[in-house]
Amino acid sequence: MAKKIKKSKGKLVKLLLIEILILLLLLGGYKIYSTLKKINFDNSQDGNILTNLFPDENQKGYRNIAIFGVDSRDNKLDKDTHSDAIMVASINNKSKDVKLVSIYRDTYSNIPGYDFDKITHAYFKGGYALSLSTINTNFDLNVTEYITVNFKALVNTIDSLGGIELDITDAELKYLNGYVRELNKINGSSVGKLKSAGKQTVNGTQATAYARIRYTKGGDFKRAERQRIVISKMLDKVKATDKVKVLSIIDDIFPQVYTNLTSTEILKLAKSFASYNIVGETGFPFEKDAHTYKKVSYVFPINLEENVIKLQEFLFENETYEPSSTVKEYSKYIESIRTQK
Repeated sequence: MAKKIKKSKGKLVKLLLIEILILLLLLGGYKIYSTLKKINFDNSQDGNILTNLFPDENQKGYRNIAIFGVDSRDNKLDKDTHSDAIMVASINNKSKDVKLVSIYRDTYSNIPGYDFDKITHAYFKGGYALSLSTINTNFDLNVTEYITVNFKALVNTIDSLGGIELDITDAELKYLNGYVRELNKINGSSVGKLKSAGKQTVNGTQATAYARIRYTKGGDFKRAERQRIVISKMLDKVKATDKVKVLSIIDDIFPQVYTNLTSTEILKLAKSFASYNIVGETGFPFEKDAHTYKKVSYVFPINLEENVIKLQEFLFENETYEPSSTVKEYSKYIESIRTQK
């Protein structure tokens, strides 16, 4: 048990809190100007982002924001840290409907300039620009905006909200408590373990531990689902929290945020906050094959081309998408090695 927990050290999934981050930013429109100064703004890498060379017209009606959750013990957010959680939030500009896609961190992808590797390594090698370039060129997307948040933000945010309600299974309970012990060591806290399974309100450490579980049935895919559950629960709690409290939370969280969104763009997002509604969430790739290749564990898309077609349909309701030549090339290559060990 201890061995398994050690193995997944650094795999804190923080993307959820980041999605909420957007919401928190949004609610803060009142005192936002002074508070925004606490965010780490940086658009120095924007010119290095590769986008889809054959953009689909359908994507023009959407705003796509990448959300990275990193496990950085020293709050290093720009690079030299792995994106242990990767999500794309797609906002329909007209309806304000939001769809979330969790990209499995071990997904076998072509990292521009570095050949094929786990997609999580892109952030370590080249920060957000390389990560966005990897997402765009492998999956035919045009994402140029991002938010990165350190893992501590999730614990702090949920605690400030007074916890969230989760339904813990018996299978999840022992792993959750194991991660609670580990998080206590990392954060210097002394949070107690959960005594039983079932529906209950959990604090930030316990919710973060829940989001890290990957050893029950479903493995990493189930973990991504837990991340999305935590996001939804946090979103519900934020909407029910008074604005004074939210502003206090924002003050604590903003120093742990790194983004290339400008303060003006954040304020524009804020105006539409009440209209946002999460209408769909999923994990990617849809069809996958997780196994070890050359002694390294990967998640291989089964027919990347077909996965990208399904992704375009899910995000942009495009039922007739034709993948780019780059995606077709990568798809053939992945299929040629997917059965190798």
